Amino acid sequence: MNSLLIMFGKNKFRKGVFIIVYFRVGNKIKYIILKRKLHWKGWEFPKGGIEFLEFDKWALRREVKEETGLNVLKIKKFNIKGKYLYNKKFEDRKGFIGQTFKLYSAEVENGDVKIDVREHSGFEWVDVKIALKKLTWKNQRDCLKIIDKELKR
Repeated sequence: MNSLLIMFGKNKFRKGVFIIVYFRVGNKIKYIILKRKLHWKGWEFPKGGIEFLEFDKWALRREVKEETGLNVLKIKKFNIKGKYLYNKKFEDRKGFIGQTFKLYSAEVENGDVKIDVREHSGFEWVDVKIALKKLTWKNQRDCLKIIDKELKR
């Protein structure tokens, strides 16, 4: 997979997107969280790298489809960006020491979820309180708080 490199001095960061995927049931919002098994173990929301010459929204749709099997109905970009370092070297991410991200929300229809079994071992549709307890990484919890507040306006 070819990814654009963002250079910060000698460090190389993989360009990516964080995607808070949700659906609405009446006035309630359910978020999907995925149980990660590739590279590390824990809970996350869909995310992924942006491929060479790929637009962010194309990457978002591709990643949601690959990781959940769901089609995106509505996308919203948030003015949130960040970066993080990988906690070890990954064979499939040679040359990268971490990843940058832009934050998006993606509304989907409630349908049959088909997870990417290479990356994930399970999934759950949960409310915000449960998602905040289960998500492994603080940067993802912080992103979820921002989006949940916006969606409940």
